[in-house]
Amino acid sequence: MSMLSSKQLGMGPALLFCPGDRPDRFEKAADRADAVILDLEDAVGSDAKAAARDAIVAARLDVDRTIVRVSAATARGFDDDLTAVADSPFRTVMLAKAESVDEVDRVVAALPGVRVVALCETARGVLEAEALAAHPSVVGMMWGAEDLVASLGGTSSRDDAGAYREVAAHARSRILLAAGAFGVTAIDAIRTDIADLDGAHAEAVDAAASGFGAKAAIHPNHVEPYRRAFAPTAAQLDEAQRILAAAETTPGVFSFEGRMVDEPILRHARSVVARGSSAATTTNGSTP
Repeated sequence: MSMLSSKQLGMGPALLFCPGDRPDRFEKAADRADAVILDLEDAVGSDAKAAARDAIVAARLDVDRTIVRVSAATARGFDDDLTAVADSPFRTVMLAKAESVDEVDRVVAALPGVRVVALCETARGVLEAEALAAHPSVVGMMWGAEDLVASLGGTSSRDDAGAYREVAAHARSRILLAAGAFGVTAIDAIRTDIADLDGAHAEAVDAAASGFGAKAAIHPNHVEPYRRAFAPTAAQLDEAQRILAAAETTPGVFSFEGRMVDEPILRHARSVVARGSSAATTTNGSTP
């Protein structure tokens, strides 16, 4: 099985977390989502960390669709997490609470050839987003709302209406901009309201339209709304294809069905077509 190597994560739009100490769920999670994130951090209690590491070493999932989230570089057990990954077949690592390029360097030193997703979920991590995204081993940038607000001394990332508070929305935008500036995949944060599937879909629609390449989930029920959100509708795909077809015969700026079309609009259309191709691959079974 070949390892992915570009600056893009390339695993599909719906990434599903799975506790590292629940190996009985590994294959099911991998089958339900575009990629699985085997978690050695928050989802595993301190008394189960050793068992979780052993489970990661023993796991035999598709390496191109598996990420291992390790503890923060400042946390006890960080080096043990890296040792477990080194003994496993996996080489895509999500670094929890990433705050500096030095921390990424520690991951790379322990795991040559590793692909890193920097999870920015503290104030310092958000402020270092650009430097992290520029690191040659970083292929993805993700943000985390609840840990971020907790790091500021706050109590909730959302207001009573369910919308992100201003500071959380600012962090989300900063991670997206940093990822875009350095050509890596931006991953939107999880949604903690598991039962609200309409809200999950709406949030993923916004993520896809804004430029995120994927969104993380903590429950398999969010996978379908995420996939649907990232896949363009038939009408959107048809319009994008017709715009691109018109551009082939009309150089420069032109009018299309009453709209001015220039290069930014063509880039939007190309993105829609690319998302349509990715969704077709998922539907046809290349990615479960």
